[in-house]
Amino acid sequence: MEIAYIVGFAVALAMALGMTPLVKRFAIRVGAVDAPNQRKVHTRIMPRLGGLAIYLAFMAAIMIALPLVSGEKPHVIWGLLLGGTIVTIVGALDDRFDLSPKVKLLGQIAAASVVVSFGVKVDFVTLPFGDGTQMGWLSIPITIFWIVGVTNAINLIDGLDGLAAGVSAIATGTIFVLALIMGNVTVAVLSAVLLGSILGFLFFNFHPAKIFMGDSGALFLGFSLAALSVLGFKQATLVSFVVPIFILGVPLSDTFFAIVRRTLNKTPISAADKNHLHHCILALGLSHRNSVLVIYAIAAMFALSAILLSTVAQWVALIVIAVTLLVLQVGAELIGIVQKGRRPVINFVQRLLSLK
Repeated sequence: MEIAYIVGFAVALAMALGMTPLVKRFAIRVGAVDAPNQRKVHTRIMPRLGGLAIYLAFMAAIMIALPLVSGEKPHVIWGLLLGGTIVTIVGALDDRFDLSPKVKLLGQIAAASVVVSFGVKVDFVTLPFGDGTQMGWLSIPITIFWIVGVTNAINLIDGLDGLAAGVSAIATGTIFVLALIMGNVTVAVLSAVLLGSILGFLFFNFHPAKIFMGDSGALFLGFSLAALSVLGFKQATLVSFVVPIFILGVPLSDTFFAIVRRTLNKTPISAADKNHLHHCILALGLSHRNSVLVIYAIAAMFALSAILLSTVAQWVALIVIAVTLLVLQVGAELIGIVQKGRRPVINFVQRLLSLK
């Protein structure tokens, strides 16, 4: 099966490198551009719709690699392709016509429902130090909620050149490594192809970006990562949700802190602001490129934690989870991602030290 990984990755990479300049010209021609405003970092009109290049490269490479894995759950692959097509179309329409949030949400739910109907769902949760439990009918709404949630999380972090693409590449590479460890050929091939597609596009998207991925890319990548994480780890040996949560640690934690921040500030959860992770790191004085690289490092930390969770004893895994969550909370307090000056854990530690 190694040939499938190599061919899939290489074809996807080459296709993305070749398709992205063409998609850039197409985006400009049809008016799918992103104008700067008070919330955005870029200062000039940029073509978006770059996700179309990622999608086309992925589809082309899968069609070539698919015969090499035809014996490995082909119905699941077709479910991912169909769902990915739906969510990409929704994102592309939004890139051009600025769809309402309700329409985009309905499109995401439709895509998630399609992939669930092909058997991609969380049907078994393995608990630490236990045998686990069957999810039954709850597996359907839980999986749809997970896919829609991750899809929007990737969309939220798409605020700096190369950020969403790079974080998604790190997450995809992590899924690929874990799929190899677990012997999951289907997920490994799909991940290799997706990784090649992302890296080919990232060549044009890293700072200074020549094109944005837009919602077409953010929604497609979020959908694909969510579906692959369910397909690859729905019967993992630790808590089923923990490994994919760590793989997607950066976008999910940023989304979580945004919900907490807006709740504390008594603003609508859907309200946009400039207090996301990338905004806070930029506010520390780092350059655009260095801010992205710092977030890449954070994503890599989560990736290594996810691999540890899948390979070490369960009691060690629980320690890894606890330490990672503590570091995450302290880091969030230091950069003020929830509220400036709100540092409950840091203040608690300082009070303990003052008692000595």
